[in-house]
Amino acid sequence: MSKDKLPGLVVFGDPQKGNVAMAIARFTNFVKDKARIVACGHINDCTKESINQCDYAVVLGGDGTIISAARALSRSKIPTIGVNLGKLGFLAEFSIEELEKYFDDIVSGRAKIEKRIMLSCTVSGSGRENFCATAINDVFITAGPPFRMVELKISVDGQPLAGCVSDGLIICTPTGSTAYNLSAGGPILSGDMEAMVVSPICPHSLSFRPIVISADSIVEIVGERLNEGTTVSVDGQISCKLAVDDVVRIKRENGHFLIVNNPLRTQWDTLATKLRWAEKPKYKK
Repeated sequence: MSKDKLPGLVVFGDPQKGNVAMAIARFTNFVKDKARIVACGHINDCTKESINQCDYAVVLGGDGTIISAARALSRSKIPTIGVNLGKLGFLAEFSIEELEKYFDDIVSGRAKIEKRIMLSCTVSGSGRENFCATAINDVFITAGPPFRMVELKISVDGQPLAGCVSDGLIICTPTGSTAYNLSAGGPILSGDMEAMVVSPICPHSLSFRPIVISADSIVEIVGERLNEGTTVSVDGQISCKLAVDDVVRIKRENGHFLIVNNPLRTQWDTLATKLRWAEKPKYKK
């Protein structure tokens, strides 16, 4: 096969972290006769033009690295192959050995590609839009210093939902349901669902429980009582300060985050092995 007909790859990873540089060297050597590497390195070093020439993105690192890359890749509709070199690895489904084993199946189109929804978050105040970002996992508001509880007014599709006196609020995708949402007591959603979850963070109410709403809903949040350090954060990576009467608007982002599934495991296997979900009690013999 001529080199021009080989699948094009963009390889992302931060060589300064852990054993990422070694993994990049190993992978690029492995694919030298199997694929064209159009770009390689940190996500910020790759141009939109080079990304658009690729068929797949290979991201080596942890889930945080994949989330960063996914925001850049989402509009290009390039499937992401996540290689776990981090700690947990929910999105980074492959080990380097597994990727090498199934590489031919993936680039020939025999591997399943899953579509995940994303969220768009804007913050508006004083008559203008002050912040805009795309979330793979979640958008959350944290009380911030001096760490008094905040009061938020929530509406869904223009209908008042609730007033929330709490340490903050999480709006997450199904992908993000196993992240901050899970720690806050929210439900686990199957990754391919089209829905989002609204979960309060330590609410000052025993009856304010997380809810699941349609992915096509529009959620608006207005801060009625905030702290000086109250912040809106997207995937824990991009953030902005929130002022009283600012409007946080969260809706479904156009397009999807595409991720290549590892044929060796299901999402339920991942839950069981990574988080020990539904593990049986350890009885004495």
